[in-house]
Amino acid sequence: MAEHTRFEKLVTDAKKNIKEISSQDAAAKSESSDAVIVDVREKDEWDEEHIPGAIHMSRGTIELDIEEKIPDLNQTIITHCGGGGRSALAAESLQKMGYKNVRSLAGGFKAWKAAGLPTEK
Repeated sequence: MAEHTRFEKLVTDAKKNIKEISSQDAAAKSESSDAVIVDVREKDEWDEEHIPGAIHMSRGTIELDIEEKIPDLNQTIITHCGGGGRSALAAESLQKMGYKNVRSLAGGFKAWKAAGLPTEK
């Protein structure tokens, strides 16, 4: 339990340094090609169901993969995970790498689905 609490503190601290975006705003930006949605969940989570048009870079390797997949530091990137914790940490990490327009999907994939937005398998 204590470790989970430490994770939550890490996420809370990260959220102070990043901007979150709602599912509706994320969907609109993605549809108009103003943003790339990056799914930072594990591969099995991605395989089960994901946001159409999103790209998968798991939390463990996003820092390694991001420069090759998204070289433009000004590109708007929306990170998302299951509930908004891992994506907040990933967003903070990308900002430290120099990405200027990073957002974390508030509430993660759960919120996206709750909003009735499209998913695919």
